[in-house]
Amino acid sequence: MKKLLLIIGTFMSLVAGAQVKMPAASPTQTLSQDFGLGKIEIVYSRPSLKGRPVFGKGTLLAPVGQVWRTGANGATKITFSDPVTIGGKLLPAGAYGLFTIPGETEWTIIFNTNSKGWGSFEYKETEDVVRLKVKPETTSNNTETFGMNIGNITAETASIDLKWGKVLVSIPIATDIKPTVRKQVEASLAGTNINSNTYATAANFYFDLDKDYAKTLTNVNKAIETNAKAYWLFLLKGKAQKLLGDKAGAKESATTCIKLATEAKNDDYVRSANEVLKGL
Repeated sequence: MKKLLLIIGTFMSLVAGAQVKMPAASPTQTLSQDFGLGKIEIVYSRPSLKGRPVFGKGTLLAPVGQVWRTGANGATKITFSDPVTIGGKLLPAGAYGLFTIPGETEWTIIFNTNSKGWGSFEYKETEDVVRLKVKPETTSNNTETFGMNIGNITAETASIDLKWGKVLVSIPIATDIKPTVRKQVEASLAGTNINSNTYATAANFYFDLDKDYAKTLTNVNKAIETNAKAYWLFLLKGKAQKLLGDKAGAKESATTCIKLATEAKNDDYVRSANEVLKGL
């Protein structure tokens, strides 16, 4: 009997000392987004409303006029692998703490060198790198759990979007990849044994990023010389010709694209070529 009691007592002690794993009140999320020629990573914690007001005077959650960690727990950390421009200022590659000061009609967005502190308790204005003002938007739906997203992505621009309650705040960011890509394109065109893909890549760069439609046309023509059934190249050629004011040429290229794309059963390019034909 004594032995049995000893075993039971030992078992109860083990149970009492065991750790109980519970869900985090404000779970951590890591966002990773390709942007430009590099990457943006955001690590932050996500608090929930749980019936509490947010972004108001004296509210428990992120009151207006006070520095907020832009999340919960530790400071929100954002890392840029390449330099970006925010608020008209160049921000070198590296890790930053993202702090905000909510306002009724205007928010202050802060990128600070301290990305490892706890909350906003260790925040120091002297460590700010970039400050900018943005206007919040009011949404029709209510977001229970604070969330961040990287959206509106183009080759050189994007936005970091914060959403909680009925408030949406977008932080515009930009990067300049043209000098780097232009250097690569020019080096590839200066090489030997240049193939259709090299000319096509150059043509797409000059069209999409450099907006140099004459150089687009020069390179797409060279690409077509060795790939005469590439309907996607005729679409690009037609777009460039249209922007250069060559309506007859644009019509011919778009029509060729439609013929070749139809043969290849690619309806997307047929539709795109028809868009080029509009307004000619």
